[in-house]
Amino acid sequence: MSENPDAAGVARDDVLSALLSTIRLSGSLQFCFMPTGDWQTDAAPSLANLSAKASGTMPFHIVVAGRCWLKVEDEETDLEAGDVLVFPFGTGHQLGAGRDGKLVLPTRDLPQKPWREIPVLRYGDETQGVRLLCGYLQWDGLSFAPLRRALPRLIHVRTRAANDGDWLRTIIRQMVEEVDRPRAGGVSMLPRLTEIIFIEILRHQIMMAEPSSVGWLAALGDPALSRCLSLIHDDPKRDWSLEQLAAASGMSRSALADRFQTMLSTSPIRYIRDWRLYLASVALATSGQPIAAIAYDAGYATEAAFNRAFSRAFATPPAAWRATASKRGSS
Repeated sequence: MSENPDAAGVARDDVLSALLSTIRLSGSLQFCFMPTGDWQTDAAPSLANLSAKASGTMPFHIVVAGRCWLKVEDEETDLEAGDVLVFPFGTGHQLGAGRDGKLVLPTRDLPQKPWREIPVLRYGDETQGVRLLCGYLQWDGLSFAPLRRALPRLIHVRTRAANDGDWLRTIIRQMVEEVDRPRAGGVSMLPRLTEIIFIEILRHQIMMAEPSSVGWLAALGDPALSRCLSLIHDDPKRDWSLEQLAAASGMSRSALADRFQTMLSTSPIRYIRDWRLYLASVALATSGQPIAAIAYDAGYATEAAFNRAFSRAFATPPAAWRATASKRGSS
């Protein structure tokens, strides 16, 4: 059968919309970092006093003013105002200006929480320097393996060059305003603005990533697989059979199974299970639904079976996952 590129694009967008609609940061932290002169951060910055949970903790930097450089291992990149950086896997990195400058340790110089205002860390006496909004995002979405495998170690968006850069720069200006002119609720507002920027950055990364022959992004670009994934993400509670998915994708059962295995290293039915368990993790963290109801929505006949499957996937029982999410939300 002939492939319709427009239909494939719609199916891809459906999958992305389903994913992005689930994003809820389980924690974040923001501070302002203003060094001057020649300086450099530690090559392996510690997140120990930023987050109690290392897994899913993603450092970010937004260059508000000035210029500096970023070094990841031996690769160096020049940064300018408007650049946004996110490290999905917490990759160690170094920031600096000039050469052989003084060592600054912003993550270790932060005051103890709770904060009434966003901390501003200044280094040096000069009036002109670099200004960055820094911190971390905490998101459990990387537990969904197909997405995790699709993301790079660094997401770098230059908002001055991006087509939607004006919109991002507006949000960044609002974040700076909340830091410069503290108002009631500002400490609560910044995490929400950070979440908006993260969603847009993630969408930009997925849409602009170079196509490859395998992986989740490649599957989204494959007309047959993108239709199949769209069906799954649009109605994950449905009791899908391989026959139904194959018919809707215009393929035989064996061809669909083979293509899934080749491009996603999994089967269609296993993919459904993994997506349902990820949605269950979101429900546990963000809703008061009984675990038995979440288990039913995930396709499990008993709470005990759900507990076993969830524990295998997340290395944590559902009740403990919910308790940890609740603790993070109240901290």
